[in-house]
Amino acid sequence: MMNLSTPWMRTVARRLIAREAAVGYPPEAKAQAAFRACEKLGHYLSTFAGVAGFRSLLSRALILAKAEVPCLSAVEVKADGSLAELGSLATQHDMDEAEKGGVILLAQLLGLLVTFIGVALTLRLVQDVWPDTPSDVMDPGKEKKQ
Repeated sequence: MMNLSTPWMRTVARRLIAREAAVGYPPEAKAQAAFRACEKLGHYLSTFAGVAGFRSLLSRALILAKAEVPCLSAVEVKADGSLAELGSLATQHDMDEAEKGGVILLAQLLGLLVTFIGVALTLRLVQDVWPDTPSDVMDPGKEKKQ
């Protein structure tokens, strides 16, 4: 199974999730920040690809992420392109795994976008959705320099 969750995509995903988590939600909701980030991206993408197009992309990203983080098996993509958690996170370990899964899921989604529309358009799209994202976060060469 192909893995589009490169180290750079994971770094971008972590930064975007951190921005979503800092929007005033309680700390225990941090694991949900990745879902919010995917859905925020989905609202924007749906204007171009339609809900069905985004749902297909997110479904594929979820399949790829589930292969890496099994706790995501409790997550599904609903008809409207939003994510639903079918189970509950009972322990801190589960929450840590869910947080990791969220990073992988968003990184896979971004990786699919890079595959289909290229790096430049993906970065433009991310900056359109999160306009206050520092440009150094979006520099693919930065990951190689570290």
